[in-house]
Amino acid sequence: MAASTYPAPPVERGVVGRSVLRLEDPPLLTGEGRFVGDLSFPHQLHMRVVRSAYAHGRIVAIDTAAAAATPGVVAMWTSRDTSDLPPIGLREGLGTRQTDVTRLMPYLQPVLAREQVRYIGEPVAAVFAEDPYLAEDAADLVDVRVEELPVLLAAEDQPGEFAPGYGTEADVIRKGYGDIEAGFGAAHAVIELDLTVGRHSGSPLETRGALAWHDPAADVVELYGAAKIPHVTRDLLARVLGRSPASVHLHEGHVGGGFGIRGELYPEDVLVSLAAVRLGRPVKWIEDRREHLMAANHSRQQRHRIRAAVDPDGHILAIDDVFFHDQGAYLRTHGTRVADMTAGLLPGPYRIAAYRVAGHVRLTNKTPAATYRAPGRYEGTFVRERLLDGIAAKLGIDPVEVRRRNLITSAEMPYERPLDAIGDEIVYDSGDYAALMDKALSAVGWDGLEAGLRQRRAAGEAVGAGLAIFVEKSGLGPTDRVTISVDDQGIVEVVTGGASVGQGFETVMAQIAADALGVDYRRVRVVHGHTDRIERGVGAHASRATVMTGSATHVAARALREKAIEAAAGLMQTPVAALDLVDGRVTRRDMPDGPSMAMGDIGRNTPGGLHAEGRHTTEHMNYPYGVHVAVVRVDHATGGVEIERYLTAYDIGRAVNPMLIEGQIAGGFAQGVGGALAEEFLYDARGEPLSVTFADYLMPTAREVPPLEMIITEDAPSPLNPLGLKGAGEAGVNGVGAAIAAAIDEAVGIPGAVTRLPVTPQRLAEIVDRHRLPETRS
Repeated sequence: MAASTYPAPPVERGVVGRSVLRLEDPPLLTGEGRFVGDLSFPHQLHMRVVRSAYAHGRIVAIDTAAAAATPGVVAMWTSRDTSDLPPIGLREGLGTRQTDVTRLMPYLQPVLAREQVRYIGEPVAAVFAEDPYLAEDAADLVDVRVEELPVLLAAEDQPGEFAPGYGTEADVIRKGYGDIEAGFGAAHAVIELDLTVGRHSGSPLETRGALAWHDPAADVVELYGAAKIPHVTRDLLARVLGRSPASVHLHEGHVGGGFGIRGELYPEDVLVSLAAVRLGRPVKWIEDRREHLMAANHSRQQRHRIRAAVDPDGHILAIDDVFFHDQGAYLRTHGTRVADMTAGLLPGPYRIAAYRVAGHVRLTNKTPAATYRAPGRYEGTFVRERLLDGIAAKLGIDPVEVRRRNLITSAEMPYERPLDAIGDEIVYDSGDYAALMDKALSAVGWDGLEAGLRQRRAAGEAVGAGLAIFVEKSGLGPTDRVTISVDDQGIVEVVTGGASVGQGFETVMAQIAADALGVDYRRVRVVHGHTDRIERGVGAHASRATVMTGSATHVAARALREKAIEAAAGLMQTPVAALDLVDGRVTRRDMPDGPSMAMGDIGRNTPGGLHAEGRHTTEHMNYPYGVHVAVVRVDHATGGVEIERYLTAYDIGRAVNPMLIEGQIAGGFAQGVGGALAEEFLYDARGEPLSVTFADYLMPTAREVPPLEMIITEDAPSPLNPLGLKGAGEAGVNGVGAAIAAAIDEAVGIPGAVTRLPVTPQRLAEIVDRHRLPETRS
């Protein structure tokens, strides 16, 4: 394949590359944000969901009489009232093949439980009342009788029956290349590990919510509270409701955190939309935190049994991995994407001659799982980097050196690996992994740092350092589209099917448009998240917004610039080649202070106005990359881990707004710390969730998250888009679990000590005690 589709981006810069202030912030900082909880319509009803109190069982009866008789209750629904609806489907496209949709259909979740309940928190009934308190009181009166069935809580256990004719193993993801048997046959040593990543997920400040109303005159359903992928969610919702997508409009307001967990069509979204049509009144639902922790998507939980074959110098000859992905009770709209990304991207930045993986996607009686920031990659990086540390320990090679010997070099770019991830062939577009590792090590003074840590350990402290290297993915295609126009006041409007989940989307798109046009970015208005304003859109996910929507915005803005100059040439009676567009005005190149025309004046005097369209299409994702370095101290008495120092180094290709990238990295880092040290959804033997408040589901506070050192480089612009852009959404989270695990190993002096995340104080104390016990006996 060709090494480059686009020429290298220009070195000179306008507003792109500058840390300008965010356009989104004024309403949020002045209390004028408009979240779904702030919205109301006259005469609206409120919904409360009755949820299963059993992890698995047959529904014997649902008695709604007392609830229905409660004053103020307008309607009560069970699955009898939604039996005409299909289950909530998979996203088609976006890496999901039609064959997957058909094959996985039996495992999809109904809007309300039918015949069986399969997890605690599953929607069983819905109450619609005049106010939320009446709805909640009435929901408590619903009597759900269930005949309990055995529960399945571990994906690695023997599969059971999901439904007649279907087992609980929904899919097996198999990928690979090369001669595995030859690799292991030639091995100098084989390293085998059993590794687990615990179940956790995003906990946005704003819980889920939805507000729907039906316009009977136009027969249009409008749903407020959409996030992340409004157009995709619209199409899924229309399919469930049996309506044309044109008759369903989704509206995205301010979003109090996305992180993957909000990009879903949930049963509650369907229920409020259907109720708005059937009951003839707007319907609103806001979940409480307990509901969120037991019913919104979980993520991450995987167990890997992995082995590597290496030669005497630590070069990897082959990797063979079998893993079990705990999907929870149903497949939701993401299908098997997380397990697929784990399988496809686990090899990371290393040259591996042969690779084989089998990922078993299994259903358990837990809350269904889907994506969470760096889905499949946080897990895969932990497993792969633990394996590299295991190779180093087995052969007595320095962990940095064993990585250096296996890293793909810049001379090998573009590097085609015979694998795919969510249907996209893996071709690393650009990168110099060793150079970034060296920059990170230099920034922390690695040799001196390690020498100091050795001295502290000799004095009795349990301190250590570790690193992790990873390749991310971004810019998921295949295409994105933007329209752009100028009004008679010179305000530029960019209309996009992208979405904002707090990442600075409006600011970045405004910067890219302003830079290409030659206007002030503050005079660019970005319209997004409204499916009635632009026909198609793919939203903000997979670190795609800056790459895909940004590239389409760049193309559209360049086209609009050309149109403006051509229109001005006729109005000013000046050759096109003699004109330029600077600071929102078309001027003569040879007379910058001479006659000029403002963009608004040009648009007002141009028949049909000034507008353009831009599209960006790509055949492959692109691949940013990073290095994390952690320094930790372990409390001998409690097993508690304190992060003393942490550095992230990340190559972004080209940074549109460095300040926003730093914010993305810092936020992701905090979430990575949670998954590494604290956050975990636990269940008892009956399938009862034990982590349904923040007293039990422990999130890191400012005390546990140290100041973060960052290096952002632009050494490897992507050749796959006109600006050389790569994504940053997962940069801060990807390597945290792996780097902290390596640092803990060194701190406690036990190679390979950490095999499970999160490393809670209790677990670490048990690890250390088990290691000391043989010494005590001897």
